[in-house]
Amino acid sequence: AGYFYIPGTETCLRIGGYIRYDIGVGDVGSFDGAKAFDREDGDEQDTFYKQARFTFKTWTGQETELGTLKTYTETRFNFGNRNNYGYINDDGDLNVAENKGISLNFAWIQLGGLRVGKDESAFDTFIGYAGNVIQDTLVPYGGFDTNVVQYYFDAGNGFSAVVSLEEGYGPFTIDSYVPHVVGGVKWTQGWGAITGVIAYDSAYEEVAGKVRLDITPMENLSLFIMAGYGTDDNYTDDTWAIPAGGRGMYKLWEGNWAVWGGGTYTINEKTSFNTQISYDEGENLGVAANIAYDIVPGLTITAEVDYVHVGEFDPLEPNWTNADDEDSFGGLLRFQRSF
Repeated sequence: AGYFYIPGTETCLRIGGYIRYDIGVGDVGSFDGAKAFDREDGDEQDTFYKQARFTFKTWTGQETELGTLKTYTETRFNFGNRNNYGYINDDGDLNVAENKGISLNFAWIQLGGLRVGKDESAFDTFIGYAGNVIQDTLVPYGGFDTNVVQYYFDAGNGFSAVVSLEEGYGPFTIDSYVPHVVGGVKWTQGWGAITGVIAYDSAYEEVAGKVRLDITPMENLSLFIMAGYGTDDNYTDDTWAIPAGGRGMYKLWEGNWAVWGGGTYTINEKTSFNTQISYDEGENLGVAANIAYDIVPGLTITAEVDYVHVGEFDPLEPNWTNADDEDSFGGLLRFQRSF
């Protein structure tokens, strides 16, 4: 459904995407709020955080003697102000609305179980994202962007597995020919699923893992709980590549362990309630909850409130959220047209 043949070929093509508009108040995003200079007296003050996004997606598929040959791409275009405290653009303006660049979020080729290209880490995609809230990384659960060489195995009886060789991104990019390595196994049944992933950070020779339980106790309710543990012997506050110390490509939470839990309750065919609570060894606490309402098919409005508590807050030192207060609150209103 949704595919059509590219004329003169045996390849099927599907085109889609979404247009999204976010309005944020209070401390949103990285929980440092949106700031502006007063146009009359130059004083610094709070303002809305706003962002418009156009996302363009393509899928292709073709049957071959070696299995289905697939591709997937996703490109995002963003316009809005920035909620990074103290961000000043080249013209000396604080957090003005402007184009924020183009990002290539996905661009991969898959033949059978083999996938190569730009993806998000199997440390997150295979085990699953942390709920259906907008701000699902109040306590982060792993890095995303990376080039990959992956192999997926599906036994057909509910058992599946993945092995992924990954490059990382930014300060978490590999520093030799040795890739980061992620492996995972999953068992899926009618009641839910049990999943585990483990990752090796080749740059710092550290290991992180997560286990997750998904259950569907009733038709309109789904719940999950996920726990993570990672070593950090080689991550220190003096490590140039780790902004807040103790963090790597996969163990982005503070301390060795962290937990995430939440769920979705479908109120009716148009409305759902989503929530997530997260906590780590550094006593960082995140709470997010929203109501998502389908106005008409393809158009959804989501209203979310978020709270984060920074466990070891020092106003003179940067912290993992960039928050300028120990306790931060924010709200987001999102309109999204998907096609």
